[in-house]
Amino acid sequence: MKLFVCWIISYLLCLAGLRKMWSGRYLRSHLSRSLYMNMMSHSQAPYWDGNQQWYFCDTEKLSDCLRPVFIQSYLDHGTQTFLNRSIEKSGWLSIQLYHSFMSSVFSMFMSRTSINGLLGRGSMFVFSPEQFQRLLKIDPEWKSHRLLDLGAGDGEVTKVMSPHFEEIYVTEMSQTMIWQLQKKKYRVLNIDEWQSTGFQYDVISCLNLLDRCHQPVTLLKEMRSVLEPTRGRVILALVLPFHPYVENGGKWEKPSEVMEVTGTVWEEQVNSLADVFHVAGFAVEAVTRLPYLCEGDMYNDYYVLDDAVFVLRPI
Repeated sequence: MKLFVCWIISYLLCLAGLRKMWSGRYLRSHLSRSLYMNMMSHSQAPYWDGNQQWYFCDTEKLSDCLRPVFIQSYLDHGTQTFLNRSIEKSGWLSIQLYHSFMSSVFSMFMSRTSINGLLGRGSMFVFSPEQFQRLLKIDPEWKSHRLLDLGAGDGEVTKVMSPHFEEIYVTEMSQTMIWQLQKKKYRVLNIDEWQSTGFQYDVISCLNLLDRCHQPVTLLKEMRSVLEPTRGRVILALVLPFHPYVENGGKWEKPSEVMEVTGTVWEEQVNSLADVFHVAGFAVEAVTRLPYLCEGDMYNDYYVLDDAVFVLRPI
């Protein structure tokens, strides 16, 4: 028992030392600090005055059918608020030490997603309320009947969309994330249940899931089959460059279905995805480029990936 206690104390001291080193003037996430200062200096500036790489699209490289529907996004108040909160949380030393220790313990038998759900950490950010409304071309008072959020995680992104819907359904594989969703009072459906409820959905969100599931082509067709055929829309986000893999018990596997995405740069892969969606029965109504953000830890203020976000209507 004494040995175990000594090991825990040594572990925490090492983490504290790393934290101190990483928080030094030159070593702590210099890029993210620069970006943050840039945001604070240009909070009222147009998108090209800061974080340009997060939102830039060379529209000349988009296909003729996508160029007219591209929506230029920019750093807005909702995104800045998430970043500010994430930067603040990363500085909570005691909490970050606790999270790091518990993650090390649970990683022996739990996936990272489940660990984050258990600890209530690692929330994701895809779009702000204003960005969601611009993509769907709706106003803040717009209401519809039924939303389905596939792979909803802890429900923080669902919360952005939920004010516009009377009924909100979600799916999630991680049991700890399901607990988080139930606490938020969302209606949780099994992953093999949402296709056969007997009703249709006005909006289906599929955010950063298509490259993390075994059957992405089948998933597209299933969404098409349960979407309201006239006013129904799918809002779909995908990390680019496209690298599909599936998390299975802490291990990573290749999906059983191959979704053919070609091209090397962001715009080329977006063009290719439009063809994939067309085969599945969708047309692209809107597309934008957004950062896919995740709360940070004791080493980084936040994490960011490159998202393409589409609004799809059934053909």
